[in-house]
Amino acid sequence: MSPPPARTDPPYVPIRRGRWASRRTPRWVLLAVAAFIVAGVLVGLAHHPSQSQRASDLRGFLADMRTDIQSCAGGVSESLAALRGLGPLPSKNGAEVRDTISIASYGASNCSPANSMPLDDLDQYQVTESLANFHLDRVVTGLVNWAAPDAIDVQTDVVNVLRARDAQARSSAMAVLQRAISKLNAQRSAVDSIMENAIRSLSANAVPPRLPG
Repeated sequence: MSPPPARTDPPYVPIRRGRWASRRTPRWVLLAVAAFIVAGVLVGLAHHPSQSQRASDLRGFLADMRTDIQSCAGGVSESLAALRGLGPLPSKNGAEVRDTISIASYGASNCSPANSMPLDDLDQYQVTESLANFHLDRVVTGLVNWAAPDAIDVQTDVVNVLRARDAQARSSAMAVLQRAISKLNAQRSAVDSIMENAIRSLSANAVPPRLPG
């Protein structure tokens, strides 16, 4: 008589009625995380700038804008003053015309960030975080655009007026110059309005950079 076949059923495991044990986070870890969060909040509160600090930051910003744009702005002012000082075009002295062309040509070159370190600095300028809600980054971009191409165009047009071959060409060049000046002034008004809003909001004793036009 052969032996009974071996049983192949899996061993009986009783159904678990309770929950599996879970690993609990140590109390010291929870306390450390809570302390870190509280410390971060306190540091943030401690470094929140006051209005007087923000006003000081704004004055610093305006000083930087003035420094970076003044060389180009000075060239525009000199070019237009020289042109207006020539009087009626038919009676202009040759040397004065050549001098004005030289002033305007140099001024146009000096309004290019590629040729001017201050304007290159302006093009890379980062507004401090304390002034972020005043959107002063638009001022930086606006001043760069005021210089190039707007101020370049104005001074190039001054040269074109003085190099015009006859009265008709001169009149046409003057009309182009007046449109370029109007565009320059519109850009100046746009950036001035942003800066003046920040100045009023912070009661800062400051003024925007003076731009000719």
